[in-house]
Amino acid sequence: MGDGSIVGHLPEEILLNVFAAVSDTRTRNALSLVSWSFYRLERKTRTSLTLRGNARDLHLIPTSFKHVTHLDLSFLSPWGHALFCSSSSSAAAAAVDHQRHLAQHLRAAFPRVTSLAVYARDPDTLRLLLLSPWPELSAVKLVRWHQRPPTSANEADFAELFKKCRSLASLDLSSYYHWTEDIPTVLAANPISAAFLRRLNLLTTSLTEGFKSHEIESITASCPNLEHFLAVCNFDRRYIGSVSDDTLVSIASNCPKLSLLHLADTSSFSSRREEDEGFDGEDASISRAALMTLFSGLPLLEELVLDVCKNVRESSFAFEVVGSKCPNLRVLKLGQFQGICLAFESRLDGIALCHGLQSLSVGNCADLDDMGLIEIARGCSRLVRFELQGCRLVTERGLRTMACLLGRTLIDVRVSCCVNLDTAATLRALEPIREQIERLHVDCVWNGLKESDGLGHGFLSFDLNGLDEQDDVGKLMDYYFGGGECENTSKRKRQRCEYQMRVHDSFLESNGNGFYGKSWDKLQYLSLWIKVGDLLTPLPVAGLEDCPVLEEIRIKVEGDCRGQPKPAESEFGLSILACYPQLLKMQLDCGDTKGYALTAPSGQMDLSLWERFLLNGIGSLSLSELHYWPPQDEDVNQRSVSLPAAGLLQECYTLRKLFIHGTAHEHFMNFFLKIQNLRDVQLREDYYPAPENDMSTEMRVGSCSRFEDALNRRRICD
Repeated sequence: MGDGSIVGHLPEEILLNVFAAVSDTRTRNALSLVSWSFYRLERKTRTSLTLRGNARDLHLIPTSFKHVTHLDLSFLSPWGHALFCSSSSSAAAAAVDHQRHLAQHLRAAFPRVTSLAVYARDPDTLRLLLLSPWPELSAVKLVRWHQRPPTSANEADFAELFKKCRSLASLDLSSYYHWTEDIPTVLAANPISAAFLRRLNLLTTSLTEGFKSHEIESITASCPNLEHFLAVCNFDRRYIGSVSDDTLVSIASNCPKLSLLHLADTSSFSSRREEDEGFDGEDASISRAALMTLFSGLPLLEELVLDVCKNVRESSFAFEVVGSKCPNLRVLKLGQFQGICLAFESRLDGIALCHGLQSLSVGNCADLDDMGLIEIARGCSRLVRFELQGCRLVTERGLRTMACLLGRTLIDVRVSCCVNLDTAATLRALEPIREQIERLHVDCVWNGLKESDGLGHGFLSFDLNGLDEQDDVGKLMDYYFGGGECENTSKRKRQRCEYQMRVHDSFLESNGNGFYGKSWDKLQYLSLWIKVGDLLTPLPVAGLEDCPVLEEIRIKVEGDCRGQPKPAESEFGLSILACYPQLLKMQLDCGDTKGYALTAPSGQMDLSLWERFLLNGIGSLSLSELHYWPPQDEDVNQRSVSLPAAGLLQECYTLRKLFIHGTAHEHFMNFFLKIQNLRDVQLREDYYPAPENDMSTEMRVGSCSRFEDALNRRRICD
């Protein structure tokens, strides 16, 4: 802080603006310890707070955050249990009094709450919490991964909410398992509350069928003032209630104020990664005329997601309408739309005419090739984020050209499931913008690449060795944009000259032989997908060896361990990540890794041995935060940390936060008490359906309480 006395003499209005600009929680906590004046200023500007700990300890609920407007109670442990637990014992009356006291204490400690998130396992949670609701409560997020209680009446989950909160403007049910038929009924029964809603998120990943067409029509009819609408549905015409033309037309007519529309098929949330040929699948019952009507009826649209997972053919002309009818569109995500950009000669068409786009995601477009990708880059010159998934015709050459054309704006790239773009090819294609990318996702598909291989990082298709800076680059452009077969209009000449300059600049910045430097200077977030049984060790050799500011990495390990041979190596390769000096956060997601829990046949590895393989070497990393999803047996609805996994996680001595998305034995959890700096440990059963009753040896309410007490008794240096 320097001289705190001098800073403290600044006017309070200036200090309030300074404190409000600080978002890091630990920094804010440090500021509040400088002096009493700083403490008061920090509390005045603290608007968001997430409570952890145990709801049974009323005396631990903070009372100094009177200005908090966003309160998150969904992580109160034991996580997944009701905030207000009912009691069937002789002390039932005392339990009810405690619950009421807790609810009153929360409202008194945080009187200005306008946004609330809570784990509502049963209707009693909301009933008790909203006995005297916050007067300005306008946004609610409900969380529940458990099945709906069998004794719960229809619409009981939401009746109390809409009855007490008449000014509710935002409702988020994306992490709340519910019955779809409850939503239209409760909205129709509360027309005043429904008309006040501005944001409704029904993108619940645990729903197996999604909302039917008549339910979507009823919801949008009840909420005419919606600005954000997100819903999971079904686009398969073989099923009754699938989304059709009439559904899209009704959305546009019922909710003309929409600025965000997100419709996703239920199958889009599955983890399947088969190569999709696009045209070989079923067609969705969506026509080009209905899409044009939808776009024409939503002039305020800024973000559009249509993840259909069924073929929508000949959509190029419909997206030309978007450019003229929706001038504010900035984010567009499409799944299994065909013909989005025809790339005929040098004329821009389809999505390429959406000039204002800043984020574009294209998935499973069977006819999108290199020429189409280049046309998109030419037309959508403001793209900051680009995602390409399951496009089998796109090659390294097309992706590299796109990277060159978007060299001034593109900082976030995701490439997955593209058969012609393995890891090395993707990274080579992104070399022209390597130094500016901040977020990146690639699939770990090595295609024979080994850790010991030496891999050049020059141009695969744009090899500049011996190229004349005018003629040969011009020939390259002639190849892409049609050459002598197309008219050389003045606009094309300008585009060609700009491209020549970018490629030539890249040539001059290289080592003179077509090779770039290998440093990813601004890469802060890296996401990886890898098949179970493969190794992570070739990652640096593929082109990601130098990431000086990489702070966070997410690794998703997916596949079926059953039938997999025993790995030849002793570890998956996490220790290779020690080459990233600033790496502090990791998400290791093995939730879609399936195997044998206790019934492994002779010669097969059970999940505990696979966990040992996957986690070996994690102790060599200097992580401060770790999210871990244990693998699971399909026959057992439970994700539990094994003994080898607990022992290896214990070796992460620098951890401050550990989140296990599953369960663990109590004596395994005690291993984590040896991590000196560990302050926050949580078990999250955030998968559907969460276990109703934990096994006798798994973490229970009492087990969580004992572990939390032991964790809080330790002395932490900072």
